[in-house]
Amino acid sequence: MDSSSSSTQQLAEFIAGVSVAETEAAAARAAVERAAEVLDADVVAIVCGGEVVAAVGYPEDGVPVDQIVRVRPDATSCWLDIPGVGRCASVAAALEYPAGATLVLARSGALTSQETSLLGGMAWVVGMTMRMLNVLGAERAGREEIVRLAGELDALRRVAMLVARGAPPGAVFAAVAQEVGRVMPAADFTVVGRYDLDRALEVVGGWSRAGSHDLVGRRTELGGRNVSTLVFERNEPVRVDHLPEGGDAVAAAARVIGMRSSAGAPISVEGRLWGAMIATSMRENALPSDAEQRLAAFTELIATTIANAQARQELSALAEEQAALRRVATLVARGAVPSAVFAAVAQEVGRLLPADLTVISRYEDGLVSHVGGWSSVGEPLPMYERVSLGGRNVTEMVFQTGRPARMDSYADASGAIAANALDRRISSAVGAPIEVEGRVWGVMVAASTHERRLPPETEERLADFTELVATALANAEAREELRQVADEQTALRQVATLVARGASASTLFRAVSEEIALLLPADATVLSRYDSDGFLTRVGTWSRSGVHLPPGERSALGGRNVSTLVYETGQAARLDNYGDDAGEAAVWVTSGLRSSVGVPISVEGRLWGVVVAVSMSAEPLPADAETRLAGFTELVATAIANAETQAELTTSRARIVATADKTRRRIERDLHDGAQQQLVTLALQLRAAQATVPPELEELHAELDRVAAGLKSTLDELREYAAGSTRRSSPTAVWHPRSRRSPADHRPR
Repeated sequence: MDSSSSSTQQLAEFIAGVSVAETEAAAARAAVERAAEVLDADVVAIVCGGEVVAAVGYPEDGVPVDQIVRVRPDATSCWLDIPGVGRCASVAAALEYPAGATLVLARSGALTSQETSLLGGMAWVVGMTMRMLNVLGAERAGREEIVRLAGELDALRRVAMLVARGAPPGAVFAAVAQEVGRVMPAADFTVVGRYDLDRALEVVGGWSRAGSHDLVGRRTELGGRNVSTLVFERNEPVRVDHLPEGGDAVAAAARVIGMRSSAGAPISVEGRLWGAMIATSMRENALPSDAEQRLAAFTELIATTIANAQARQELSALAEEQAALRRVATLVARGAVPSAVFAAVAQEVGRLLPADLTVISRYEDGLVSHVGGWSSVGEPLPMYERVSLGGRNVTEMVFQTGRPARMDSYADASGAIAANALDRRISSAVGAPIEVEGRVWGVMVAASTHERRLPPETEERLADFTELVATALANAEAREELRQVADEQTALRQVATLVARGASASTLFRAVSEEIALLLPADATVLSRYDSDGFLTRVGTWSRSGVHLPPGERSALGGRNVSTLVYETGQAARLDNYGDDAGEAAVWVTSGLRSSVGVPISVEGRLWGVVVAVSMSAEPLPADAETRLAGFTELVATAIANAETQAELTTSRARIVATADKTRRRIERDLHDGAQQQLVTLALQLRAAQATVPPELEELHAELDRVAAGLKSTLDELREYAAGSTRRSSPTAVWHPRSRRSPADHRPR
């Protein structure tokens, strides 16, 4: 293998080692370990922001960060003093992610130009891998946050509706305690408590996960270090992750029913402390880190219940907003297409504020286009109309600052967007950015056409909805990735069905070749078997091009092609360019082959063959092609193993049949020579005894006659059984069931 192929193989192995990491830290660690191994380095490290992300070659507590960070990609003749090695030449390659990160390598001998290029490739791979893991982690966290938010919003809506309907305080307190327990799985108890003038806390609403404790009505004097007392003294959210032993009355009462850690938030009514909302766990350090803040949302509802009718009316408006957010969140959680989410959000925001016009727009290449909108008069908005950015208007201000913006008068607005707004008689507007993965994707604008300003909290209320829009956009991208996974699973299922049905090898191999080509997509796929004489035999092919390679053709291994690389290494291989020494792949090179990927087929631990995907386009096959092919090679290996097992089973069955025939013949011989002869002798002896009976003993004579007849019947049945056994064992015999005699048929008559 030439040096270029060796570098390609080394980079492929590096990719394989790094790509299995599930976190950025794991990817960085795998990268430095693999780089040190491949390039025979004494030290390899990844540094970023003046800190070491991962390193090998130094003791854990002895990494000279100040020396390593001085090795920059643009520096020449850099050296590092390595303990136990001495002065070593060092080089660095920049990573695309994280920003400013570098991959630093040091060894006793300088790197060749080809090794330097390989180091650059490794830096690119680990940077892209860490970026991908960062995106996936953010997406997962975002989805989990949306699900949690939807649950809390739903709980808030239910409580808010109770309050809006004028439910009595006791019912609201009980509902709040129950809803907090449901949205906070780590909580085992939740209580709403009221402080009285005697420095005591009385439980006015409670809930327990086990349902075994009646908490309402309990009254405990304050004092000591516990949530009830700390909220009273500080008038702010607090938490206690470890309930101390003994001491104050509150802690003692809590420990009696199993409470070990708590979080609480104050309930304030008209500026004064009224009580506390508390969530408690039977485990220490079990409540989420933001438990106090999440409780605060419910304490506002409690305070509203206690406050006057005006406060209840304000809460009704809050309930409407939470309900609107819940409806949109539900739409997002159900995987609705972005256009449906845009339309729903625009309508919900317009009705909630209220506004006369709401528009969701996307920024792209100095332009902005409307992708969703709503009008209070039902006037249709031109969707996907593209307008130039610029001038003084809310859309431009959000684009420039990345923050919410407001214009209470459009009298001095300018630009193409402002001209559009004035045509629609917009007098004031508020906009909030829509951020997707850290970049400003677009803007949501709420506008008024009746010379009135939008409420002062409009920016914050818009922000709640823009987060849901951003989640919908991120989900749409994730669904596209899931669609690819679904297509792959469908193809694998179809092949697995063929394997389960025992389809012929030729049918299975062609199906695998076709499914792989359509899935990647590839221009052709070839499935081949390695032979012991250094050749390979094509057993399945599929091509969308004019190249036709019928199954059964054989080619010699050798040259620079993935089939030979897989044969030599037993591992997946990839080539993105071919030369004159393509070997068995020459037929594809003449037809325009640009890149190919090969994955080994192993049967019971031995290399059986290879499946190769071929691309004729300038764009190489997908980076995960090797991984996606592995699922198909496992099914092919299963089918081959099944075929070999079937052959072994057929041989085993033949041995079993031969043994059964031999055993049957021995049983027949034993029946004839043993039991039948004994029965005949017994019958003769019985007749002889009967002949000696005096004539006057007629009854005894008749009884012996019946016994002799029964003995003869038994002998006849035994002969029939022996004859029937011979017929049933004959391949051409047809067995007819005979009626079995009842025990009464053998009784003497």
